[in-house]
Amino acid sequence: MEFEQNLRVCQHCQHHHRLTAQIRIDWTFDENSFVEHDTGLSSVDPLSFPDYGKKLEQMQAKGETHDSVLSGTATIEGLRVSTAVCDFAFIGGSMGSVAGEKITRALERGIDLRCPVVIFCASGGARMQEGLLSLMQMAKTTGAVERCRAEGIPYIAVFTDPTMAGVLASYASVADVIIAEPKALVGFAGLRVSKQAGVGKVPDDFQTAEYVLKHGMIDRIVSRKELRATLAGLVRTLGGHLLHSEAGA
Repeated sequence: MEFEQNLRVCQHCQHHHRLTAQIRIDWTFDENSFVEHDTGLSSVDPLSFPDYGKKLEQMQAKGETHDSVLSGTATIEGLRVSTAVCDFAFIGGSMGSVAGEKITRALERGIDLRCPVVIFCASGGARMQEGLLSLMQMAKTTGAVERCRAEGIPYIAVFTDPTMAGVLASYASVADVIIAEPKALVGFAGLRVSKQAGVGKVPDDFQTAEYVLKHGMIDRIVSRKELRATLAGLVRTLGGHLLHSEAGA
């Protein structure tokens, strides 16, 4: 009970435990304000990859999500946003065709509704079982970010543990503002892969949120208890021009 009240953050070491997409939505946005979109999208097995179809069926049978992303609209302190929340519990939060499409639609929905976009990242990278179809999502999602930028739609990314590989190398790292939870794993290739590739000795905090903040890759580290208020402030500040335009409409 105490653990839940502390938003699944250890009171002794401040470790931020991973959250499902639905729990993060419940704790971040105004009560009952989230409206899910894109519910008809569901992954298939385009390459007949061994055991992939069976794994999809097992994950979808749990009933929480049809893929690694929940997308929709919500309000935070009364301010409307378009959002997408990644769920690491679904095949490591990997980005396949459906996840990429949901991210893209969330960004484009921000343009259509003239509201800021908030995306929570949690992924091991591209979904290898979908091959090039998965890698194509990197370009598609990044293109959607650029369309938001051209339309003056603010896009805020939140790096949670982990934010890695193809997700980091696409829509995650090109947001207008990037914040991260403490000690979140952030990087392209994991430490083991880096060692196998012959990368030189790295510091102990390599590929943590603290390391990438120190090297200018993200804007701020925010504890989970402060995240809702921080996001509301950013939405209000960056989306002020959108709020004013709505008022005058």
